[in-house]
Amino acid sequence: MIYVICRGLLRLIYAILFPLKIVGKENVPEEGGVLLCANHISLFDPMTIGIKLKRQVRYMAKAELFAIPGLGWLITKVGAFPVKRGGVSKESIKTALNTLRGGHIMGIFPEGTRNSDAGSAKKGAASFALRSGAAVVPAAIVGSYKPFRRMTVIYGAPIDLSSFEGAGTESLEAVTDLIMERIHEMRRTGKPTLN
Repeated sequence: MIYVICRGLLRLIYAILFPLKIVGKENVPEEGGVLLCANHISLFDPMTIGIKLKRQVRYMAKAELFAIPGLGWLITKVGAFPVKRGGVSKESIKTALNTLRGGHIMGIFPEGTRNSDAGSAKKGAASFALRSGAAVVPAAIVGSYKPFRRMTVIYGAPIDLSSFEGAGTESLEAVTDLIMERIHEMRRTGKPTLN
C-alpha cells in the first residue's frame, strides 16, 4: 500500500518536473522474476525506471541509507534492501536471488556508479541473471533530468541467455557485455531492442 501511494505521488511530481515518455513497456513480463538492467545517470534512476510499471520494482540500496531515521523505514516499505559499500555480502546476494526466484522485479544498474564509462560494467547483474533464471530486460534512460524537460525510458525485449546456461564464470563477462550492448543500442536509436 505504501509503495502504491509513493508511486502515485512520484508520478505526479514527474508529470510536472520530468515528463516521462515510456517506450516498450510491453516488453516487461507481467509475471515471474525479472531483472531490469538500466544505465545509471542520476540518483533519480531507480524511481524513473519503475514508477510507470504496474509491478513493484525492488532494489539494492546503500546500507547507510537504512540507518537514517524515517528514510530507512520508508525505503524498506517500498522494496529496497541493504547492500554494504565495497562489496556485496552473502546476505545481499541471497536476498537478491530470493527476490528474483520469488517472481518479483529487481532493478539493477550494471555500471555500478553513475556516469561510468561503457567498459566498466560489473558482473553482478549477469551472475544474478544466470543463477536465478529470471527474465533479463534491458532499459535505457535517455535525458538529463533538467526541470521541465522530457525524459524517456525504453524497455527492450527480454534477452535470450539460453546459450549461456550451465556455462562457468567465464560467461559472466560475455553476458555483461551483451546486456550493456542492448542498453547502449537503445540509447543510441531510441527504439526497443528485439530478442
